[in-house]
Amino acid sequence: MIPIANPQLGDREKARIDEVIDSGQLADGPEVRAFEDEFADFCGATHGIATTNGTTALHTAVEALGLGPGDRVVTTPFSMIASANSIRLAGAEPVFADIDPETFNLDPDAVERVVREQDVDAILPVHLFGLPADMPRLRAIADEHDLLVIEDAAQAHGAAIDDERVGTFGDVACFSFYPTKNMTTGEGGMVLTDDPDVAARARSFINHGRTADGAAYEHTRLGQNYRMTSLLAAIGRVQIGDLPENNEARRANAARLTEELPDWVDTPVEPTGRRHVYHQYTIRADDRDALADHLEARGVGTGVYYPVPIHEQPVYDDVDPDVPVAERAAREVLSLPVHPALSSADIDEVVAAVAAAGVEA
Repeated sequence: MIPIANPQLGDREKARIDEVIDSGQLADGPEVRAFEDEFADFCGATHGIATTNGTTALHTAVEALGLGPGDRVVTTPFSMIASANSIRLAGAEPVFADIDPETFNLDPDAVERVVREQDVDAILPVHLFGLPADMPRLRAIADEHDLLVIEDAAQAHGAAIDDERVGTFGDVACFSFYPTKNMTTGEGGMVLTDDPDVAARARSFINHGRTADGAAYEHTRLGQNYRMTSLLAAIGRVQIGDLPENNEARRANAARLTEELPDWVDTPVEPTGRRHVYHQYTIRADDRDALADHLEARGVGTGVYYPVPIHEQPVYDDVDPDVPVAERAAREVLSLPVHPALSSADIDEVVAAVAAAGVEA
């Protein structure tokens, strides 16, 4: 079976973990500070705050911006549910705008309609599947209406717009290091910001509400224990060094798929100026489930991200947004293997298996 994901870890990660174990500093410590600095520097941000996973990074970001009860945040209904849950966890309310049918990211026109019709306080775009959202337009809308911007870059490590990496377009940005992501720490997350006050609140929130200059057991605000361990940071410090090469491999695999898949396949787009890092290579199919079954029978793993839009999840049964493009995408999307461990023969097999589905249809 050609898997949909294949995390790449080896002897260098093991050696770095051994060093941390030998140091005796397993929880938060210098290894985490070093990873925070290296990841922030890679993205071009000033401050990095490492967390336990991408969801806690999002929750931390919303809290650090001071959003809470009575606030409303415009976001996409076509994403991992953590994007919206992080808003509700802080006591604020997500407001869903529709997506662009080609990029699967928030449609700026839809966002602007929501902003003009409703009293909102922030925008939370997701760089879905590794493709940057239209941040220039979303940032312009935010500036015009005095809104905060939270980038959900959980799937877009190293993606860029006009050579500026994502994670630097919003007031704050969040990343995930889940095993299937372009780089991993097993689990893990990161908050990035250029604002020292936001960084200080984020760091306090993930550390039980402590402050940098307070006593060890002085807690000045409510907080969580969302701190990353040194063991995870050790993995991340190796992984970030491999990220550019692995992203290039993903882009090369995606280019071959786009060139060689049959014409009837709707392949991913890469708008001018935006650099896609292909966390997922996602196509559309009218009968998505039949195609997935066919590919599985041929030994090709696939994934459906995401089969149910967030507003149709039971926990969101109190909202009813008008988002037909997102609802159609949820019925049609299918992700094919694009990870850097694919061989040339693997890609040949993926292409042949998809082409055979067209012949058999």
